[in-house]
Amino acid sequence: MKKIIISTLAISAFLFTTSCETDFDQDVKDIPVTKGEADFSNYVSLGNSLTSGYRDNALYMDGQNESYPNIIAGQMKLAGGGNFVQPLMADNNGGLVLLGMVIQPTKLYIKSFTNGSPDITTVSATPTTDVMNKVTGPLNNFGVPGAKSYHLVAPNYGNPGGILTGTANPYYVRFASSATSSVIDDAVAKHPTFFSYWIGNNDVLGYATSGGVGVNQTGNMNPATYGSNDISDPNVVAASIKAGLDKLKAGGTTKGVIANIPYVTSIPFFTTVPYNPLTPAALGTNLTALNTQLYGPLKQALTAFGAGDRINLLSSTSSNPVLIKDTSLPNLSAQLTAALTPSLGLPTATAFGQIFGQARQTTMEDYILLTSRAVIGTTVTGAPSPVNVYGISYPLENQHVLSKTEAANVKTAIDAYNVSIKGLADSYGLAFVDANAKMTELNGQSGISFDGVKYTAKFVTGGTFSLDGVHLTGRGYAVVANEFIKAINRKYKSTLPQVNANNYSGVKFP
Repeated sequence: MKKIIISTLAISAFLFTTSCETDFDQDVKDIPVTKGEADFSNYVSLGNSLTSGYRDNALYMDGQNESYPNIIAGQMKLAGGGNFVQPLMADNNGGLVLLGMVIQPTKLYIKSFTNGSPDITTVSATPTTDVMNKVTGPLNNFGVPGAKSYHLVAPNYGNPGGILTGTANPYYVRFASSATSSVIDDAVAKHPTFFSYWIGNNDVLGYATSGGVGVNQTGNMNPATYGSNDISDPNVVAASIKAGLDKLKAGGTTKGVIANIPYVTSIPFFTTVPYNPLTPAALGTNLTALNTQLYGPLKQALTAFGAGDRINLLSSTSSNPVLIKDTSLPNLSAQLTAALTPSLGLPTATAFGQIFGQARQTTMEDYILLTSRAVIGTTVTGAPSPVNVYGISYPLENQHVLSKTEAANVKTAIDAYNVSIKGLADSYGLAFVDANAKMTELNGQSGISFDGVKYTAKFVTGGTFSLDGVHLTGRGYAVVANEFIKAINRKYKSTLPQVNANNYSGVKFP
């Protein structure tokens, strides 16, 4: 069972914090709804989990019904839009079953509260959505959780035989027209009159959420050689999106809207746990012993090697950073072993050298993953006492932290993706959504508000992000839908009304 404990959060704040600013123009209800230069009669959406309505670490019916394309389609109906059909899951618990095996878990929910903090865990239920029960009939939402840019234009992505080998996607298998079809071809076959296209997040997200456990594939133009946690080459992303747009254009669909990629490090998965979570109170009486027996000797030895900035003594008056392993640092294991042998003896010094050869304390430029909160302070199996407590006397591993070097790789890739996406929007004459700017606004001190309810990008209390810290709530998807609606209206002179985010669901409580 997946469990996440969130501390020091005022849960009720996300509903009741107010602001005098508003992101919702209520005057639009007095303007006649028109389609302008667009035709909304057959709208299709293309994208990944964000497009499908994925939330709380799962795809489930209620989340799908509050997907941003479904919200947009509801407003399009007021201007001649048709029905918007989605490949709905079989239940509200989420998860997938293949050949009797659970291959995707159920959703997260708040099980209880401890000292005012939510205990987030996985719904205890068996998924009822069988991958092999095909969704038949016409569809409009072609959002595929897990899809990267090149997956939407790749054949065989819906081949059931490729699920266990990672070459096919179980969510697409459910509604693919054939084992050899591609997402884009299935969407074009729908003969859409209007489309939305939001893809590229996953081309860098897996690398980031795995703590940089992957390869930066910039310079490698062959996505068939990529791993699931790799950063896609920007030219691959641009070429893949262009190929999708070309398919739509060749099929007669020239009007639509495309969005860029937010900085993934601005989402709660990376911003909830501070770089310095070790308070003097939490360390207690161990603080002095740690300084005397571990931090002090390490600081002294590393200083002699010109690397004294890696470790500082723990403070008894302010919060302290955690220890991490930074694989980008020169490995000083041999030097540490030699320096510590006279005082500690060879066996202990050797262990210290191996453990702390690439260790350092976190800085404000590092991102501790949301899931790593449950790891800090736990005992490391097999590590010698007393250097066996994660983040305190033993470094967090690479997969627990996105280091400043890895974060820079992420930002560089997203910047390149976004330049290409804006260029494609301009060259194809499409409406453009600056999703990155909206995320920046949500991360600002004032956030945004709807009818007096304030929204930010803070985990749980901000109201826009679901319990996985990556995907949105219904209210968050409504915020996104409004950005798409505003872009569509600007480009095509339509007057689709925005929605009030307060009318959609937020974080799920017991």
